Amino acid sequence: MALLEIKNVSKLFRADGKDMEALHDINLSIKENEFICFIGPSGCGKTTLLRIIAGLEDPTSGAVYLSGKQIKGPGPERGMVFQEYSLFPWRTVLDNVAFGLELKGLPKDRRYDLARQYLKMVELEPFVERYPHELSGGMKQRVAIARALVNDPLALLMDEPFGALDAQTRNIMQSELLKIWQGEKKTVIFVTHSVDEAIYLADRIVIMSARPGRIKDVIEIDILRPRNRTSPEVNRIRDRILCDLRSEIFTC
Repeated sequence: MALLEIKNVSKLFRADGKDMEALHDINLSIKENEFICFIGPSGCGKTTLLRIIAGLEDPTSGAVYLSGKQIKGPGPERGMVFQEYSLFPWRTVLDNVAFGLELKGLPKDRRYDLARQYLKMVELEPFVERYPHELSGGMKQRVAIARALVNDPLALLMDEPFGALDAQTRNIMQSELLKIWQGEKKTVIFVTHSVDEAIYLADRIVIMSARPGRIKDVIEIDILRPRNRTSPEVNRIRDRILCDLRSEIFTC
């Protein structure tokens, strides 16, 4: 069953008196509990599309539907995790995670109980009284993921969340994210520039063209998890995706 429907979405931006088309006629259905990765050249509109799904941008034409209802703005049924950690530096880890629950008006004891549950899930319970400047990059992103999940969204939207991490931490965070996804049964829509990351994480990879962004190909990754990053099956998919991406500039 489709949780999210992207129908005929296009997006124009006005710059220097001219219209610039960022996205052109995007159509895609995303199922409940599916892990989708978007990949494509820089400037192809991946983040713009994610922001439209989040309700932070309006499409110029077309619409996005979540559970049959048109998205017309931000909502708690969509949790967003950005590449920048976007934590409040003056709030503790516990208060950062509890922030959305505070906005909902939950009593302090209840929101702290929920925040601690999710911090335990991301293995940060010992750090509840720390401040963001006292955490590593990977720990900050765990806080951001916990903060998004504590509101029990239907979909988790992630915009290159591990892009600023070193390679070893990034691999660890990918594995941790899969454990969280498998436990929480959320739909995840994940933007990345990394082919390896997309293959390791996704049920389906959506390859976008150069601007204006179109859906060029959708690849289903029918490999059991945990995936061997150097297996022949993974290498074949990697070659196919790289060829797709290179063909925007060169002929494979």
